[in-house]
Amino acid sequence: MRPEQVLVLPGWQGSGAGHWQSRWEALHGYQRVEQHDWMRPLRGDWTARLEETVVDAPAPVLLVAHSLGCILTAWWAAHSRHAHKVQGALLVAPGDVERPELAGALHGWCPVSLQALPFPSILVGSQNDPYCSAERARAFAAAWGSRFVDLGAKGHINAESGLDLWPEGHALLDSLKKNSMKDG
Repeated sequence: MRPEQVLVLPGWQGSGAGHWQSRWEALHGYQRVEQHDWMRPLRGDWTARLEETVVDAPAPVLLVAHSLGCILTAWWAAHSRHAHKVQGALLVAPGDVERPELAGALHGWCPVSLQALPFPSILVGSQNDPYCSAERARAFAAAWGSRFVDLGAKGHINAESGLDLWPEGHALLDSLKKNSMKDG
């Protein structure tokens, strides 16, 4: 079996140079799914871009999503005929787009898809994420069939969280890789 291709799915406004996603891209050669507009995300555009990237991937893929990227993953998986190419997903700090302060800024992203994901997944949440309560993150994990990991009080699990290369997060991704190799 060919090794998986790791696709990085940043959230709204992208992931800057200090974000663990960007650092993983630089260190491990992972591919960012580049969106047309990071500041004014449209669910249909973002979904189409993810679909194109997965379809064009020469090997099975692993998804590494942050914030709005998690919500994108769930929506895409519920509608794509190509979700079978995904071997697993690491979903970090999902942004709860149904919260009034986010729903107003992110038009068209509601409702959140709560359909079970057709691939293994791990959802990492924080006790003090300003964009998603720990309870809501646990509810997303339950709906999506994801293993839930409570990271404690790490904010939005981004550059401001002080995670550096976040080796613990990469170990979670490695666990998904190992499981996909067993299944393949």
